[in-house]
Amino acid sequence: MTAAMITLPKFMMIGADAHREVSTALEKLGVKKPLIVTDGFMQESGTLTKITSILDAAGIPWTAFTNTVPDPTTEVISNGVDLLRSGDFDCLIALGGGSPIDTAKAMAVLATHGGAMRDYKVPNQVDRCDYQIVAIPTTAGTGSEVTRFTVITDTDTDEKMLCMGLAYVPQAALVDYTLTVTMPWRLTADTGIDTLTHAIEAYVSKKRNPFTDSIAKSCMALVSRHLRTACNQPDNAPAREAMMLAATQGGMAFSNASVCLVHGMSRPIGAHFHVPHGLSNAMLLPAVTAFSAPEAMTRYADCARAMGTADELDTHVVAVEKLIGELSSLNHDLKVPSPKAYGIGDNKYFSLLETMADQALESGSPANNPRVPSVEEIIAIYEEIWA
Repeated sequence: MTAAMITLPKFMMIGADAHREVSTALEKLGVKKPLIVTDGFMQESGTLTKITSILDAAGIPWTAFTNTVPDPTTEVISNGVDLLRSGDFDCLIALGGGSPIDTAKAMAVLATHGGAMRDYKVPNQVDRCDYQIVAIPTTAGTGSEVTRFTVITDTDTDEKMLCMGLAYVPQAALVDYTLTVTMPWRLTADTGIDTLTHAIEAYVSKKRNPFTDSIAKSCMALVSRHLRTACNQPDNAPAREAMMLAATQGGMAFSNASVCLVHGMSRPIGAHFHVPHGLSNAMLLPAVTAFSAPEAMTRYADCARAMGTADELDTHVVAVEKLIGELSSLNHDLKVPSPKAYGIGDNKYFSLLETMADQALESGSPANNPRVPSVEEIIAIYEEIWA
């Protein structure tokens, strides 16, 4: 196996009350004029105040951009860049789920280099940025706090654009599970399956490596043991802590091994029908696993064993059957709807199948899959999951 380049933040603080180290993180990075990138819920829930009160006590001036949206758009990025450029800021604090963190990453790159966000979508890469980012995740799922990716929706075309490079890796991540205890049931479920998808795809990716293999399997084990509990017992601290750690591990894994077909097919569903990212991943995961497994039976059997779904006595075939069964059971237990049950109209869905398949392939992610699909095979999977 060829040498793999591993990218991670300069440092992470992981555990209860890690968010209280925000002023220390800025000091370690040598910055002192942050723009906080967050959303309205973080402001209304008081989570933003948890951060700003620490900055105030340290005498650090701050400004907040609270207009981020789920599935960040180029329009929002543009507004954020205008604010970033208008002030004397030297860093960003990204507070929230994957959307505020992805927004902050895109703002930092666009403010540094100019142009339009579409100029930076894969295969283009950006490795330099003038603004350091401190990421404080409040959901256990995306892993964006440790990744070299951001996903931005083009306001004009509805395309979900994958952008990548060293410039998108936050310099610091404060990973504090206590910020996730108010996550609602649906969000806990969707981001949890997103985490599991990150781990499975990193483990079977053609770009996998020994570093990502180990953390991907650890992530799968944590999700398998703790996701249902985190959903059904929201105040269960050990389950919340385990899922937060799993999310960060999943981010480390896929950032350094890449995602595959699930993510490639998931982005167009999210872009065209505004389905939350983790939920669209969940809709696809069992079917894509069944499609892909014949080309990587050993790898998928390893996933089943890491999750505790199969044991060492099971053949690879049996283990993979158990894995697909568990993924379907997980979707059932977490009430994951089909696209039809979600309320997507069949006329629009089926009229966009070829467009979505083309967009999935153009993202580059399916090329990492153990079994690389044709347009026709992607369309068939979209048809399979419809109902």
